[in-house]
Amino acid sequence: MTDPTESIPNALPADLAQMAPLCAIFRRHLKEQNLKYTPERADILNAILEVDGVFEAESLMQMMRDRGHVVSKATVYRTLKLLQEAGIINFALFDSKQSHYQLVYGQAPSDYMVCVETGKFVRISSEEIIQIRDRICREHGWEPVGHRFQVYGVAPSSD
Repeated sequence: MTDPTESIPNALPADLAQMAPLCAIFRRHLKEQNLKYTPERADILNAILEVDGVFEAESLMQMMRDRGHVVSKATVYRTLKLLQEAGIINFALFDSKQSHYQLVYGQAPSDYMVCVETGKFVRISSEEIIQIRDRICREHGWEPVGHRFQVYGVAPSSD
């Protein structure tokens, strides 16, 4: 079997450095489920690494098809579920139409403000949120590994 990192177009060394542990984590999770690390699953993981921020399953699938990958909708959704179970991605945003995912392994927490009228979102970062999360975890004897914080509101009009 070829190295799945070889199929990353124009990969930077940082991409390869991140890909190696993710492949190992994903392979281990698949083995625990008696599943195989297929070229299609490797391509999906590679594509996720190329996305900056949140993504939808449909847009990920379209990006892959635009680059010449043959991938079914069922394979994408099943692989996203497996990547979630492995702790590599998680749900980032929810709306009434679509789920959004984001890479979480090796990434700083990403929080969002979501406009309830337009569905547009803005990524925010707050050290205070991380400190509150850590304090709450300590109070309960937990080890913090991540969080999700979303603020819903109405964005000012651009008139």
